[in-house]
Amino acid sequence: VTAAEGFEAAGTAAGVKYRDRQDMAMVFCKTPCRAAGTFTSNVVKAAPVQWDMAIVQKNTPVHAVVVNTGYANAGTGKEGMDICRAEAAKAASVLDIPEDSVLIGSTGVIGGKLPIDRLEAGIEKLAQDKAHTREAGLKASKAIMTTDTKNKEAAVQFEIGGKTVTIGAMSKGSGMIHPNMCTMLAYICTDCAISTELLQEAISADIKDSFNMITVDGDTSTNDTVLLLANSLAGNPEIASRGDDYDTFAKALSMVTKKLARMMAADGEGANALIECRVKGAASKEDARILARSVCGSQLTKAAVFGHDANWGRILCALGYSGVKFDPEKVSIGLIDDKGNLFPLCEGGVAADYSEDEASDLLSSDEVIIEADMHAGDGEAVAWGCDLTFDYVKINADYRS
Repeated sequence: VTAAEGFEAAGTAAGVKYRDRQDMAMVFCKTPCRAAGTFTSNVVKAAPVQWDMAIVQKNTPVHAVVVNTGYANAGTGKEGMDICRAEAAKAASVLDIPEDSVLIGSTGVIGGKLPIDRLEAGIEKLAQDKAHTREAGLKASKAIMTTDTKNKEAAVQFEIGGKTVTIGAMSKGSGMIHPNMCTMLAYICTDCAISTELLQEAISADIKDSFNMITVDGDTSTNDTVLLLANSLAGNPEIASRGDDYDTFAKALSMVTKKLARMMAADGEGANALIECRVKGAASKEDARILARSVCGSQLTKAAVFGHDANWGRILCALGYSGVKFDPEKVSIGLIDDKGNLFPLCEGGVAADYSEDEASDLLSSDEVIIEADMHAGDGEAVAWGCDLTFDYVKINADYRS
């Protein structure tokens, strides 16, 4: 998240809820940033989501993001908004920036009360420790984890107008993942010069094929937030209209968000394997998206992958209840091995001639890639999920404790 010019970050242990780990992070830029964002479609929106939405929608310049884990600051009513205001005021004071230039993020238990004294002390420490270093970005990415087992980072460099432009990002998400804009948070920083309107257009379009194509358990969080900040320090000619430069930026953004999305799905709570579903030959792009997500979200398909059982009927069933109309007698389903070869399970809607042992071996991989060819058009999409294990139930049965 510190890869782009001008961005600093920090992580610290503030003891907000946890006593044995870092639990607060900050991203900061001295230069005012244009901000864009997408947020949860859940009717129940956490206080930080409401706070951030108001700032982004007003096109207010942004300098900082402050994030805590442990408590989601959701289901907290007026007190929740007061906490956001107090955090912003503290950050504004120690960073010497406007209060309305501070975005807030929270993740964790819904309904829990946040200790404002610890939050404020954490903000002071973050302001002291922030730095434009790889290590600082790494600490920040680890400080936003909850049930995640791995931190999630990505960055890419590209050229626009003869200038090197960078996009760097961090995200968290492991459970309650089913975005509709998971618990997921993503913070993306770029030094690209681009208009606020196109920045928002880029992230709104991008999530349709990245963060909105992952599912772990079908639960859409109250806190889902994706923020994209741009400070223009790369010095490229400002992208103010659609064209080659905008397309280059959008392609680079897609590389970052898809990598993060894939990492979140692979790190699903209790997961042993990433599930990637590639749908091709659908009647439209949107149909392909719906079909791919339906397969990755199927509890029976997830359980079959966990059991290394090549029960392709569950995949066909998930395609069938997705809501998309198609001819089941034209559908082919298979697995893709690590060399990119197709291992057919179903052809023309009926079983192919395959070895159960070979199929089970493919399903034993850390990454299980399913391909479904609908033979109905040229629509394509990819979705990501994970297998369903006993540990998922264990983690969520005692999550609050």
